[in-house]
Amino acid sequence: MDFISWLITFKAAIILGIFLVFFVLERVAPVSALAGGAVRVLKNLGVASLNFIASPLIVLPITYFAAAHAPAWRPEQWSGVAGLLLDVVILDCWIYWWHRLNHAVPFLWRWHEVHHLDETLDTTTAVRFHVGEVIMSSLVRAAVIWALGMPLQSVLVFEVLVTSASIFQHSNVTLPPRLERILSWFIVTPSIHWVHHHAIRRDTDSNYSNILSLWDRLFGSASQTIRTPEMPIGVEGRRDLPFARLLQKPLRELITSPRQALKRNHNSMN
Repeated sequence: MDFISWLITFKAAIILGIFLVFFVLERVAPVSALAGGAVRVLKNLGVASLNFIASPLIVLPITYFAAAHAPAWRPEQWSGVAGLLLDVVILDCWIYWWHRLNHAVPFLWRWHEVHHLDETLDTTTAVRFHVGEVIMSSLVRAAVIWALGMPLQSVLVFEVLVTSASIFQHSNVTLPPRLERILSWFIVTPSIHWVHHHAIRRDTDSNYSNILSLWDRLFGSASQTIRTPEMPIGVEGRRDLPFARLLQKPLRELITSPRQALKRNHNSMN
């Protein structure tokens, strides 16, 4: 079995193992109270299950197609371990900007807001993304993979790393303060990413980095807010929704927004 086949086979097991470790740890030593109970956890996992289904049916084929049909222009130096590391850094920078766009563009925010509406942070928040956002993300990423001629193994390694990083940074686990300060200079830690989920819009629109924490410092989007255990989580002025309404939310807003615009125009003309 080659590396790509091995990674495809065991990718889900690796991520599930990391998820379970932090899921247990945050219930043994949580930073703040885990509200919502089993209902919230099941809702988040329900949203995640749609992505689990979409991954082999849609996301992986899109990624495979982009990697398989990319122009063969990559130099020889851009191969092996060095090339893999460079690809991961490039994809991490790409996802920083994609994440930032999801907050800046109203159409994209409708889908990404499903992730932010969670009013408690833990490992299940890390996998709570609307399937529509995941599919759009894979399509945009495919363009980057194709243009740069990235091999499939680079993308698969990145997916394992970025999902593991997401589980870690959303987790409600208590870390030694000194360790977290040291780690935060290199990677995104819970203390950094929790501020991104602060129910204050200026903080929500900051701290966009995913794996490496340097992007926010480099591009001026780092928040100066310090995480506190009592920090309100969610979207400012909005409440979380039940499972069905959560999935319908972006589509309902796509329909209602044009109607509201037409209504405003009609009223202004009268």
